[in-house]
Amino acid sequence: MVDRDLIIAKAASVRLHLDRIAAKTDSGLEDFLSDVDRQDIVAFNLHIAVESFIDIAAHIISENGWGVPGSASEMFYLLEDKGILETALTERIIKAVGLRNLIVHEYGEIDLKRLFTTVRDDLKDITAFLSVIFRKLGISS
Repeated sequence: MVDRDLIIAKAASVRLHLDRIAAKTDSGLEDFLSDVDRQDIVAFNLHIAVESFIDIAAHIISENGWGVPGSASEMFYLLEDKGILETALTERIIKAVGLRNLIVHEYGEIDLKRLFTTVRDDLKDITAFLSVIFRKLGISS
């Protein structure tokens, strides 16, 4: 059985980290590019936010006995196959997982302008994922 309290706690963590990202990107691209600490804070908080929503996906899959996906991306395809996510949202979420992979494994290769644009324009995909999960599990947000 899916632990709703765990999902709520993980979602709260995601939202906390998204708020930290928003606070560090609200002053614009130039401030972001000129401040290494700001860049690190954004990258770290994005990493943790993505890890938390991966944990949500893993918990749902595990508790429903849907198998053992080989990667984080496969988790979201499985949620799509099970009717939890729509294809368009799945693809956008997988891009966030890919950016997390880039942050974790090749930090020196990150295009900071792309990172800034992504966190400014695409974080709504993460909140959309949380909304879908809450709706499917009957949890009020």
